[in-house]
Amino acid sequence: MKNFGSRLVPVLRRLRRTPWFTLMTLVTLAAGAGATIAVFSVVESVLLKPLPYPHSDRLVGVWHAAPGLNLDKLNMAPANYFIYRAQNRVFEDIGVYNGDSLSVQGQSTPERVPALDVSDGVLPILGIQPALGRVFSRADDTPGAPLTIMMSYGYWQRRYGGDRNIVGRNIKVDGKLRQVIGILPKSFRFLDWGPQELLVPMQMDRSKTTLGQFNMEGVARLKPGVTIQQANTDIERMLPIVWNSFPPPPGFSLDLFKTAHIAAKVIPLRQDVVGDVGQILWILMGGIGIVLLIACANVANLMLVRAENRHQELAVCAALGAGRGRIAGEFLLESAVIGIAGCALGLGLAWCALRLLVGLAPSGLPRIQDIGIDLPVLGFTAAVALVCSLLFGSIPAMRYAGTRASTGLREGGRALSQGRQRHRTRNALVVVQVSLAFVLLICSGLMLRTFRALTHASAGYDNSAPIQTFTVDVSEADVPDPTQAVRTQQAILDKIAAIPGVTSVAITNSVPMDDNGWTDPVFAQDQNYAAGTMPPLRRFNFVSPGYWKTMGIPMIAGRDYTWEDDFQRLPVAIVSEKVARETWGTPQNALGKMIRVSSKDEWRQVVGVVGDVHADGLDKDSPKLIYWPLLMHHFESSDDNVRRYVKFAVRTPRAGEESLNAEIRRAVWSIDANLPLVDVHTMDYYYAKSMARTQFTLVMLGAAAGMALLLGVVGLYGTIAYSASQRRREIGIRIALGAQRGNITALFVRQGMLVAGIGILCGLGVALAAARLLRTLLFHVGTMDPLTYACACAGLVGAAALASYLPTRRTLKVNPVEALRSE
Repeated sequence: MKNFGSRLVPVLRRLRRTPWFTLMTLVTLAAGAGATIAVFSVVESVLLKPLPYPHSDRLVGVWHAAPGLNLDKLNMAPANYFIYRAQNRVFEDIGVYNGDSLSVQGQSTPERVPALDVSDGVLPILGIQPALGRVFSRADDTPGAPLTIMMSYGYWQRRYGGDRNIVGRNIKVDGKLRQVIGILPKSFRFLDWGPQELLVPMQMDRSKTTLGQFNMEGVARLKPGVTIQQANTDIERMLPIVWNSFPPPPGFSLDLFKTAHIAAKVIPLRQDVVGDVGQILWILMGGIGIVLLIACANVANLMLVRAENRHQELAVCAALGAGRGRIAGEFLLESAVIGIAGCALGLGLAWCALRLLVGLAPSGLPRIQDIGIDLPVLGFTAAVALVCSLLFGSIPAMRYAGTRASTGLREGGRALSQGRQRHRTRNALVVVQVSLAFVLLICSGLMLRTFRALTHASAGYDNSAPIQTFTVDVSEADVPDPTQAVRTQQAILDKIAAIPGVTSVAITNSVPMDDNGWTDPVFAQDQNYAAGTMPPLRRFNFVSPGYWKTMGIPMIAGRDYTWEDDFQRLPVAIVSEKVARETWGTPQNALGKMIRVSSKDEWRQVVGVVGDVHADGLDKDSPKLIYWPLLMHHFESSDDNVRRYVKFAVRTPRAGEESLNAEIRRAVWSIDANLPLVDVHTMDYYYAKSMARTQFTLVMLGAAAGMALLLGVVGLYGTIAYSASQRRREIGIRIALGAQRGNITALFVRQGMLVAGIGILCGLGVALAAARLLRTLLFHVGTMDPLTYACACAGLVGAAALASYLPTRRTLKVNPVEALRSE
C-alpha cells in the first residue's frame, strides 16, 4: 500500500501541473460516462430489475396465439381460466384480471376512479398482503355472493382520511352497495398499470360460460422447478378439454375456434410488463455506448499527445533503469485515476440527466417509477471506469513503455520515423471517432426523417381544429332501460351542443389513438366461406349520428346514421373504405350489402362507407373498421346491445380551456348529477401520445449523435492542431521560401478531409447494420435512405474541413522568422 501511495502521488502532481489537460480529459470522459450510466439506469430498471413481488422469477403471464387469425397475442377467456385453474399441473395458482373504472357515489361530487376486476387468486399469486382487513376469498368471487371491494392505501387516505373504521362499512359504487373488506398496502402497485384505486371480484358464473370472450389477462405462479416450456405444454394438453367442456356462443360453431388454431403462449411476467420497449432501450444503450467509445478515443488521443511531450522524460527514466513494466504501470495508473474521477463526475451528471430522461420518456414506458441510481448502477459505473481506463490507458502504454534512452536522447531519422508512427496512431483514433459518429448521425437522421413523415401523414380525421373529449358511464344500476340510457346520452349531447363556441358534438366508444375498441370476425352475406374457415377480423366502433362530421372523417359513399336508426333498432352498419374495397371492390359496391357477427344476429345493411383512420397511431396501418349504432337488437347474440360507457367528442376552438370543461360538467350534471367525467383530454393529447415513442427515440439518438459529432470534431481539431504545431519550423521555412499560406492551409485541410473520408467509409457498413435494427421504428423511410446518408456525409465532411481549417489558420499567423528562431 505504501508503494502504491508513493507511485500515486507523482501522478496526481503531474495532473495538477497540467490543469487544461486534466480538465479536458475529465469533462470528455464525464460526458460520455454520464450519458452511458443514465441510459443504463433506465435499461436496468425497466428490463433487468426483478418485479417487486416475492419470487418474481416464477410469475408468468398466460396468453395464447391464434395463427389461424394472424394474432400473435390473444388474451385469456373465462372458459380457459376455469379449466386451467382446475386441471393444470404446473401452476401453484392462476388468476385473471381486467382494467375497469368505477363511479363512487354518495358524497358531494360523483367520482370515477381507475379500478381492477380480479379473480380471487390474483393478489395471493403476487404475494400481496393487505395493510388492513383481508384480501378476496373464493367465497367473495362466487356468483351471487355479497358484493365486496378493496381500496388502495392512497385512495383510502385521500377519500376517507385514513379512517380505519371504513373496513366493514358499505360504499355505493356504480349504484350498488359494496362492503369494504380490506386496504391494500402503501407500496401496492399492480404490474405497470399506474394507480388502481379500487379492486372488485369478478364473480364469473361457470354455468353461464361459453367459449370465446378472450378479453381478460392472465397471471400465474409456476410451481418450483417448472419451466416456461413445461407450462406451455400443459396448456396445450388442456386446450382440447376447454373446447369439449363449454358450448360455443349462440350463433357461433365450435369449428370457428378450432380453425383459429389457438395455442399456448406463456411468457415471463416481467416480459409481459415490459412489452416491446426493450428494442428501443437496447438501441439507445448501443448509441450511448458509441458516445462513450468516442470519448475514450478522444482521451486516448490527448494522452498520446501528453506522452509525446514527455518522450525525453521517459527516455531519462529508461536510462536510470526504469523497465517496460514500470513505465507501462505509470501510464495505466494515470489512466485509472482519470477513469475513476471522470466516471465519478459522470455519475453525478447521470443523476441529473435521469430527471430529464424520465421527463422526456413516453407515457407508455413501463416501470418508469423504478428508474434511479441503485447498487447495480454503481457496479456498472465501476466497470465503466475500469474499461475506460484500460481503453485509453493501454494505447500510450503500449506505444511508450518500451522507450529507450538512445531513442529519446538524440534526434535523427529514426526519431522522425517514430513521429510518423505516432501520427498514424492519432489518425487511427480519429478515424474510429468519425466512423462511430457517422453511425449515430445515420440513425438519428433516419429517426428525424421518420418523425417528419409522421407529422406530415394524414391521420384520417381533421385535426386542424381542436376537439375536446371526455367519458361518462350511464350505468345499468342508474338507468336500467337501454333506450333510456341512449336518450340520456342524447340529452347530454344536446346540452353540450348549446354551449357557446361548440360547432359539433358526437358520441363514440373510442376516438382515434385512444387504445380502445375490440376485434371480432364479421360475415358478409354475399361472400362464400370455405368449410372450416373463419371470416376476416374487423375492428368495432360504436358511434352516434354526426360522428364523422365532428371528427372530420370523410363520408365516401352512402349516408350517416340518424337517431331513428338507434331508437327503432334499424339493422344498419357503416364500414371503412378498407373493408369496402377488400370485400366488395369499391365503396359504391358496398352499399346495400348485408353483414353480421354471428348466425343468431340479424343481417345489417351497409348504408355508408367512410374514410380510413389511423386508429392505432400514425405509424400503424389503419384498421379495417365497422361502425355500429349505439343501440341495437340481436347483436352478438344478445337481445339488446347498448353502449353505456361512452366518449363524447366536442369540436370547438375552446378545446382544452378549463372554462369549457366547467360548462361541460354543468351540462352533464344538469341531466344526471351522478355522472362523473373522466379521461378529459383533447385529441392533441392522443395524437402526441401516439408520437411519444418515436419522439423519445429521436431526441435520445439525436443527443447521442450531437455528442458524438462534437467529440469527433474536437478529436480531429486536436490532431490537426498538434500536427501543425509540430511542423511550425517546416511551415516557417515554406513561407520564407515563398509558399502561399492558402496552399499550406489546403494541405492540412486535405489531411483532415482524408481522415474524415476514411472514417465515413469504415463506418458505412456499421451504419447499414445499425439502420436495420431501426427498421421496425421507421415510417415511410428506408434503411438506405439516400438523403439521410448524403446529409450525414456532408455534415461530417463540413465539420472536418472546419476542424482542420481553424487550427491551421492560427498556426499560419506566426511570423516565419520567429518560428525559425524558436527552433
